[in-house]
Amino acid sequence: MSDTLTRTAADTTVPVAGTYQLDPSHSSADFQVRHLGLSKVRGGFAIESGTVVIGEDPTQSSVEVSLDAASFSTGAEDRDTHVKSADFLDIEQFPKVTFRSTGVRQSGDDWKVDGDLTVKDVTRPVTLDVEFEGANKDPWGNGRIAFAGETEINREDFGITWNQALETGGVLVGKNVKIVIDVQAVAEG
Repeated sequence: MSDTLTRTAADTTVPVAGTYQLDPSHSSADFQVRHLGLSKVRGGFAIESGTVVIGEDPTQSSVEVSLDAASFSTGAEDRDTHVKSADFLDIEQFPKVTFRSTGVRQSGDDWKVDGDLTVKDVTRPVTLDVEFEGANKDPWGNGRIAFAGETEINREDFGITWNQALETGGVLVGKNVKIVIDVQAVAEG
């Protein structure tokens, strides 16, 4: 691999063109959702695998990611078990959550990555606001790139509609889910 890990394209710094494999041990897919209309519950999923292809023209780049639905964790075992059940994710029937990009476009120095998010058996378009965080070589000489991104979805759009009404009004679990990703990927070859 060349010593050059970044380049200037579209008047901003981007990774060199190539194919990169996500490093699950240095990547995360986290979320937050309101509980009782008050505080935010945070948790995450393990990233099982993913590929980022950076095009010579950055708008021709793509990404595919697969998350292990059974890895869902908020740090509260009872809650996690409930969310993994048929009331929410139904991990027995739908063991993966996936994202596949359909387009990349520039937004100032950052990027918007449009794609299809599949949760359970429902696929919906989403847009990730993505920032290129940089590139570096690890101690073994592998080129690595990093990105941070976020989006917000309505969980009911994905058929996750379980809730409980509160005596004081409102519901137990919020509809809107903020998703935050941080990924590090290793250059192939």
